[in-house]
Amino acid sequence: MIHETTFTVAPDHPALAGHFPGQPILPGVVLLGWAMQTLGAALERAVPPCNIGSAKFLRPVKPGTVLRIRHTLQSGESWRFDIFAGDDTVASGTLRVGAP
Repeated sequence: MIHETTFTVAPDHPALAGHFPGQPILPGVVLLGWAMQTLGAALERAVPPCNIGSAKFLRPVKPGTVLRIRHTLQSGESWRFDIFAGDDTVASGTLRVGAP
């Protein structure tokens, strides 16, 4: 099972304020939160409790960037997420739904 979601980083997103003045980038924790939130949409239920198996942040994300989050079921309740800006991967990792 694969699920994809596309959205744009709002230039006035509150997480951009102060991170970093003059050259704002989206904090990785926001990307991780979006990965968990959109997994709930992929599962068609409320955002599930997740354990983070791994998370890598590969490229900075600037205001106005169009992002695509892809969730791929690996096994059982383990999901891989990849976040893309165009063809570039900006973040990736694994999430496990429920208890460890």
